Amino acid sequence: MEATSTPVRADLIITGGRVETLDAAWRTASAIAVAGERILAVGEDDAIRALADSRTRVIDARGRRVVPGLVDGHAHMDREGLKDALPSLAGCRSIADVLGRIEALAAVTPKGEWIVTMPIGEPPFYTGVPANLAENRFPDREDLDRVAPDHPVYIRAIWGHWRNTLPLVSVASSMALERAGIDRDTMPPTPSIQIEKVLTTGEPTGRFYEFTYKPLVEKTLMACIPRFTLDQRIAGLARSMAVYNSHGTTSVFEGHGIAGEVLAAYQDLRARGPLPVRSVLMLSPAWPSVDAGDVRDLLLDWGRWLAGRGLGDAYLRMAGLYTESDYSEENRLRALCGPYTGWAGFNFDAALPEDVMVEMMVDAARAGIRVGSFSPRILDLYEQVDRRAPIGDQRWLIEHVGIFDRDAIARIRDLGLVLQAYSSKWIWQEGERWRRELGDAGAGTVLPMRDLLDAGIHVSLATDNVPPSLFVPIWHVVSRRTEGGIGPLAPEQAISRREALACASREGAWLSFEENDKGTIEPGKYADIAVLATDPLDVPEASLPEVVADLTITGGRVVLDRD
Repeated sequence: MEATSTPVRADLIITGGRVETLDAAWRTASAIAVAGERILAVGEDDAIRALADSRTRVIDARGRRVVPGLVDGHAHMDREGLKDALPSLAGCRSIADVLGRIEALAAVTPKGEWIVTMPIGEPPFYTGVPANLAENRFPDREDLDRVAPDHPVYIRAIWGHWRNTLPLVSVASSMALERAGIDRDTMPPTPSIQIEKVLTTGEPTGRFYEFTYKPLVEKTLMACIPRFTLDQRIAGLARSMAVYNSHGTTSVFEGHGIAGEVLAAYQDLRARGPLPVRSVLMLSPAWPSVDAGDVRDLLLDWGRWLAGRGLGDAYLRMAGLYTESDYSEENRLRALCGPYTGWAGFNFDAALPEDVMVEMMVDAARAGIRVGSFSPRILDLYEQVDRRAPIGDQRWLIEHVGIFDRDAIARIRDLGLVLQAYSSKWIWQEGERWRRELGDAGAGTVLPMRDLLDAGIHVSLATDNVPPSLFVPIWHVVSRRTEGGIGPLAPEQAISRREALACASREGAWLSFEENDKGTIEPGKYADIAVLATDPLDVPEASLPEVVADLTITGGRVVLDRD
């Protein structure tokens, strides 16, 4: 008897699309066949339809643009869902509006229990406060006491990098101040914090001002407020993944590192089944001391599991570690709340003195443990490490780039480094500052995407959760538009829309050594696919940030379907 072969059948087919494969040849197609978790074939409608039978799900893309699932190179994805864990003050236009929200919360909260809210202002950036309130001021303790005299109330400060301007402001009621032990004699723990006090009496007004981007008051003076629980983190992470899917994102890379309490949330969701957003995490270590010997022993003892691609699977993996040289008093104070990390999601005691950091990185390089960082002088430090332990094949990371001239770009290329672009800060939020300081000629060194790509450097776009859509940084690097600017910043550094899409997909796959598994639409790769509601290759440039997904598929499973 002759052997017979079982015909190949597609479980899912997408037809009638404008498929941007983003492969090395920049090929396009109209249809995709999926079998199991992987792409079976890519081609034209008739050929792909031949792979269907009665059990195949067929999706008509109706002429919409189809792209690989996007890969966020520095996502802080867990923060997005946490924003729903606390009552919102969005939409408040006066102190009376704020107090109305708090009064309503007091009516349903048992006396004596905490009321903690999100910051005043409009997410995701919380700009224009307190001018967005009719009174042009923040409420104070007396305001809060009028509507919630029997509750400790705390209005949290923003995570400073959402807005990227200072100061951060938080407000506590009288009962909250009493719980925290704050009175007229209380002194701020660091010069970057101001406790506002009444001039005539010296009593605190309840308002705290912070001139640092990572909130410190809630880790020191107000450390008694309720903390995010594991259940809140799990629920928030699930919400976060749904939000990222809605923008066509199917993978994230957490280069800033993940602390244990956030990893626990990831592990809980992974135990329930495949994640809708594949997640590759670097570790945020909590070094117990800054003694070089202690750091080396700990790294070479438990740290070896971080080598190479680390531990995990196609949906959740941890590999490599984040480090920084910001061994400051502020970070040491924040770390006192460990293992709780608040909004951060990373450990503040990941920071080391620069000399100890270099020795740790040399040990990491010898053990094959990849490192990521955005510390000042990080390129110099990586070169010091490379002279003692070559890192050229380990894809070490410079994150949140950044300003680089042609010489720095050549050094980055020679070290084999991978970059994560933080366009929200460098182009949009601070572009006009750099135009003023560097002039038109020097502005071309600010996130110089054209020069970086022309040098053959792998650059992944990243949101930093500011906001969670990768089409925002795609717009930044295509348009080079700045907040309040009159023209593009160094337009010669702009890249094409297709190049930007590739930096938001296949370059993100390169970060995690997964370029053979995802990042493009090719047979054999994971079926991570987004069908977009509007076409980012055709929409007016100013509309790029508004692009969303109508359909998102992760590993052959439909995880978002607006239809």
